[in-house]
Amino acid sequence: MDKPAATALIALGANLPGDGRSPEAAVAAAITALAARSDRPLRASRLYRTPAFPAGSGPDFVNAAVALDWDGTPEALLALLHGIEADFGRTRNARWEARMMDLDLIALGARVLPDAATHARWAALPPERAAVEAPGELILPHPRLAERSFVLVPLADVAPDWRHPVTGRDVRRMLADRPAAERAEIRPIEAARMGETPASSLS
Repeated sequence: MDKPAATALIALGANLPGDGRSPEAAVAAAITALAARSDRPLRASRLYRTPAFPAGSGPDFVNAAVALDWDGTPEALLALLHGIEADFGRTRNARWEARMMDLDLIALGARVLPDAATHARWAALPPERAAVEAPGELILPHPRLAERSFVLVPLADVAPDWRHPVTGRDVRRMLADRPAAERAEIRPIEAARMGETPASSLS
């Protein structure tokens, strides 16, 4: 029997131009590509301009988030995201490098993958180790989610009530717990500059 659909939360970001597109245009195009290839309606956040992470590592990013209902496997969704990244020129040469496109699977409903102990180990990894170490398997929810306003601010547009299955905190609470100065650095991009309609539903 098919599993019921779960809400997939996906973070998008880019800070390098590619194929004649600005990062703003690329992120908007990636959202359109995700809607087309997943063949599912989705909810898309506004686009936001955010400082590169870690600080000083490159130009400002354009970030967004998408929520869609997914009834396939996490691995199939991850493969779809990686395919879109590749089409937009994504490379993986260094941890936290500047990039033409980044699509991260942040969460899939209330699933904790691969298990609670592994999730806890990666979530507790000190920042200096997180800068150089990456898991060799999919960890859900993303172990650094609660630390990243550049993910939480767009997520609050599309899934403010999603609750972390380990900590019990929803997106609103996680975002409110971040430093005010950090949240203030994340600025919405005016729709008129892009010729796009943000915070939209695509099908």
